[in-house]
Amino acid sequence: MLNRLNSLCLQRGVTNSRLLIYESLSLKEQMIQTHAVTGKKAKITWLDIGLSLTLLLAGIYIFYRIKVGLHYHWNWSAIPQYLLRYDDLHVRFVPNLLMQGLFTTIRLSVWGTVLACAVGLVMGLFRTSRSLFRQLVGKTYVELVRNVPPLVLIFIFYYFIGDQIMTLLGVDRFVEGLSDRAQTILGFFFGPAAQFSPFLSALITIAIFEGAYITEIIRAGIQSIPRGQYEAAYALGLSSMQTMRHVILPQATKIILPPLAGQFISTIKDSAIVSVISIQELTFQGMELMSATYLTFECWITITALYLTLTLTLSLGATRLESYIGKNQA
Repeated sequence: MLNRLNSLCLQRGVTNSRLLIYESLSLKEQMIQTHAVTGKKAKITWLDIGLSLTLLLAGIYIFYRIKVGLHYHWNWSAIPQYLLRYDDLHVRFVPNLLMQGLFTTIRLSVWGTVLACAVGLVMGLFRTSRSLFRQLVGKTYVELVRNVPPLVLIFIFYYFIGDQIMTLLGVDRFVEGLSDRAQTILGFFFGPAAQFSPFLSALITIAIFEGAYITEIIRAGIQSIPRGQYEAAYALGLSSMQTMRHVILPQATKIILPPLAGQFISTIKDSAIVSVISIQELTFQGMELMSATYLTFECWITITALYLTLTLTLSLGATRLESYIGKNQA
């Protein structure tokens, strides 16, 4: 970033940009500290042991009531075949219903987060703009999306985008006209070609919904940068766009990365709502499997475990990312 600033400053006959940009505050003083690092290890107390035993006993009691009170017959041996199945044609194990649903959930979450970040970046810049019109557009978008139930948004965007815009653009005809190789590549990144149009509708809906929260994350990150950084950039003769690109956003990125990682985890959980429009993600596949096999508890416990495996892994990664950024700030 400093190299870009120096080249811009030399074009304007200004030198020593490092001193002007960073003389107001040190990097440590610029960043928002989420918690104080004490260096003390947490100790297990008798209260922790008591609560753990209470939860364990509660779990045993619930299992007992299911087994005895509901006369439920557990059948865990039937679940593995719905995770993976053996394909005689390819002579290997391939994903079955639940794993297919998990992969669809991952696709929705990854692409939804990418698109939501693009929407959030634009709207975040609008929210921090000097233009009153842009501020109104950004605020209207955020308030509208955040104060409308997501289920309502799902139905509105699905029936409007899926039935009107996708048909008008001829998305289904375009996908059907692709070669087999192109459809295979499309299926790897976006799921089955036959479900591409509904998948795209659900993807846009998730992106618009999550984009409102990412907008506020980016807005908070930009506004956390001290005013002196703007003034120093203007003193160098940088335009507003150059100031935002070369000075503000590089510093704000370090602040917004940890909450963005948390928002990605939230997107994974929120993606389950598109099951109401028959998107074959993990929750939808679980409901279909439960209806066909009546393995109610086995299905939902397995789905919970899959979600937890995915989200806890990402949560650990987000924690390590936050620690890494915190160490670099020190």
